[in-house]
Amino acid sequence: MAVTQQEIENRLWDAADELRVAMPEAQYSSVVFPLMFWKYLSDTWEHHHQEFLDENDLDDLSAEEAREIEYRDYQSFEIPFIYPGTVAERRASWSSILATITQPGLGQRVRASLQAIETANPDKFSRLFGSMTWTSEEVLSGEVLAAVIQAMDRTPKMHEGNMSHDVLGGAYEYLLKRFSDGSGTRAGQFFTPREVVELLVEVLDPKSFESVYDPTCGSGGMLIASANLLKAHGGRGYTLKLYGQEAVADTAGVARMNLFMHNLTQFQVEVGDTLKDPRFKKPDGSVAQFDVILANPPYSLKWKPWTNDPRALGGVAPQSSADWAFVQHMIASMDPKKGRAGVVLPHGVLFRGGQEAAIRQRVLDDALLEAVIGLPANLFYNTSIPTAILVFRAPGTKAPERHEGVLFIDASKRFAKAKNRNILTDADIADIVTAYHSNFEDGSSVDSDGEGGLAARFVPATEIVANGYDLNIGRYIKQAAAEQEDLGTLIDSYNLARAERQKTEQRLFALLSAAGIEGFDE
Repeated sequence: MAVTQQEIENRLWDAADELRVAMPEAQYSSVVFPLMFWKYLSDTWEHHHQEFLDENDLDDLSAEEAREIEYRDYQSFEIPFIYPGTVAERRASWSSILATITQPGLGQRVRASLQAIETANPDKFSRLFGSMTWTSEEVLSGEVLAAVIQAMDRTPKMHEGNMSHDVLGGAYEYLLKRFSDGSGTRAGQFFTPREVVELLVEVLDPKSFESVYDPTCGSGGMLIASANLLKAHGGRGYTLKLYGQEAVADTAGVARMNLFMHNLTQFQVEVGDTLKDPRFKKPDGSVAQFDVILANPPYSLKWKPWTNDPRALGGVAPQSSADWAFVQHMIASMDPKKGRAGVVLPHGVLFRGGQEAAIRQRVLDDALLEAVIGLPANLFYNTSIPTAILVFRAPGTKAPERHEGVLFIDASKRFAKAKNRNILTDADIADIVTAYHSNFEDGSSVDSDGEGGLAARFVPATEIVANGYDLNIGRYIKQAAAEQEDLGTLIDSYNLARAERQKTEQRLFALLSAAGIEGFDE
């Protein structure tokens, strides 16, 4: 009987919950994901091994012939033997560990097994499991580790004969979200909310056989969403060539496992600082170029500015914030014929001055920016600030009607309240995407459903230049401007009330002092 999504999610959370006595929830992923993926590999290998045994007569085959047939026709990776030819010989599998789970040194045996799998499959699983510091007894006791493994073993067999990759990948995404919901900043650093990812992918609209690149890929959610959306639209998601770079090695491992769990194999995830050391390059040393580039980089990251880098279009971003440096990298990474990029950033990039203003001016003068989409506040796990999606097109590839201007969409009021944050509903996403694809005359606007709705306007380049290249949404859309006026009114009211309170206190202190009551003064 097929395994339900709810069943596997409940079992996996039971396993994760065993860690509550040993570490904060923000660290669960470093343990649960490697164990979950190891079980998936072991279950899959054993499933295909049984198929091989059922369909072949081993009495007619030598050991060498049997191995050749199995790994040619049945297996796509290897679960190797550890300590071959010795009394301690065993396969680096889940079932082997279960057989010795009560013996001392459990963490060491788990580590050896995972390292053996990485070594035996360098093209697929090199550095997949991360640093594995959790296998140390000092970090995670053998008793707790055993409890996690035993709880996870109650999860049904994780192979294609027992559950679909949709279920398996969904379970992985469920855990990512659950860890982020419960742990805040640390997990939120590598998990962008699903609906924000969906909106960004819908806008960029990847096509079959295109390349998709995320320079700050975290857990790989944007790459996976690109394939899922293409599949949902009747395309072939598995044909996408997926590329990601992630600064944190353990998080890059999470991304690789996530992609495998979703049955996506045409991918390459590299580890490194994208701004300092971009890992995807052309033979001449320039950055590689892709059809679709999308990212949610760390906001206002302090960085070491470039001294001589061809990516520095219009200047170099200040040391205090790498926001525009990420944009410059993404622009440099766009394919010249059909490249498009979308990035989620704080509103400061729209109007900050200095070096950022110079970069913004060059990007606008080159007609690279296609759209600015203002999102609601409090959408993210690690910040409550409002953000915006900036959409770019390779030089000369913007639609003719959009070449001389920028589309502004204000979706700041389109959200539903959830437990810990605001969310975009499916209807919100659909309406924003419809507004993005709508045709506007210069200066024309639309308000989808009046107060509290969605507002959009195509703004001619001449108006933006007249405003000093300021992209603040409130300058161009009345709804956003009204919100800013409301904020100004509140501040004015506060200042008046504060002044009145101070006057009242002064009169009170004077009366108390005149009455000879000590201890009260200004």
